[in-house]
Amino acid sequence: MAAYQDYLLHLADNAVILGQRNAEWCGHGPVIEEDLALANNSLDLIGQARMLYQHVATVRKDGKSSEDLLAYFRDVPEFKNYTLVELPHSTALAGTASADRDYAVTIGRNFLYSALMVLVWEALKKSTDAQLAAIAAKSFKETQYHLRHSSDWMLRLGDGTPESHAKIQAAIDHLMPYTQEFWTASAMETSAVKTGMGVDVATLQSAWNSLVDDTLAAATLKRPPAGGFVSTGKHGVHSEHLGFVLAEMQSLARAHPEAVW
Repeated sequence: MAAYQDYLLHLADNAVILGQRNAEWCGHGPVIEEDLALANNSLDLIGQARMLYQHVATVRKDGKSSEDLLAYFRDVPEFKNYTLVELPHSTALAGTASADRDYAVTIGRNFLYSALMVLVWEALKKSTDAQLAAIAAKSFKETQYHLRHSSDWMLRLGDGTPESHAKIQAAIDHLMPYTQEFWTASAMETSAVKTGMGVDVATLQSAWNSLVDDTLAAATLKRPPAGGFVSTGKHGVHSEHLGFVLAEMQSLARAHPEAVW
C-alpha cells in the first residue's frame, strides 16, 4: 500500500500547495470580489487536501499519522506535488521576486491545473477505493467552479486590452512547459491504476488539450510549443520555491508542535 499512499499524498499535496499559493492573494486581490473568490478557491483546495490526508492516515493504521502531521511535518523531498503549483505568482522565477504578484500568472495556473483536475476527479469517481471516490465526487463539483472562474478570466484578459492580452499570453508561455509533468508516468500512479484505485492521467491528455485549446482560441491566445525541461515535483524533486512556501505554511505548527486549538 506504500505506493497507493504516495498517490493519495500526490493528490493532497497538489491541493494544499496550490491552496496556500492562492491564499497569498488574500487582502491583495485586484478587486474585492476576486479577493473573496480566490480565498474561497483556497478553502476548497485545502478542504480537498484535508480529506485526502485524513484518508492517508486511515490507510496507514499506525495510530500516529494525521492531517496535521502530513501537512506540517514533512519536508520538501517528501512532498509529491506538481512543480507547477509551487511556482510564485510571477514570470520572474528568482526567489527574491516571489512577492511580485501577477494576477495573470495566478489565473493561468489555476486554469491549466483545474482543466486537468476536473477530468481527474471525474474519473476518480469510479475508483475502487470507495473513500477516494467520495472525495472525488465532492472535489469534482468544486473544481468545476474553479475551472469556470479561471476560464472566464482567461477570456476577459486575453480578449481585453492590449496590456491584459500581453500579460496573460506571457503567463501561459511561462507556465505551459510545466504541464508536461502531468503526462509523465510515476511508480505511484502506475500502481494505483493497476488496482483500479487511481486514474491513468495520460488517457486524459486529449480531453485536456481540447479544454485548453478551446479556451485559448476564444481568448485570442496562442498555445506555446511543447518542449524544454520536464519538471519532477511528483517525484519529490522540486524547485527552490517549495521551501519558501512550506516555511511560511508550517512555521506555526512547528513552533508549537504540541498545541491544541
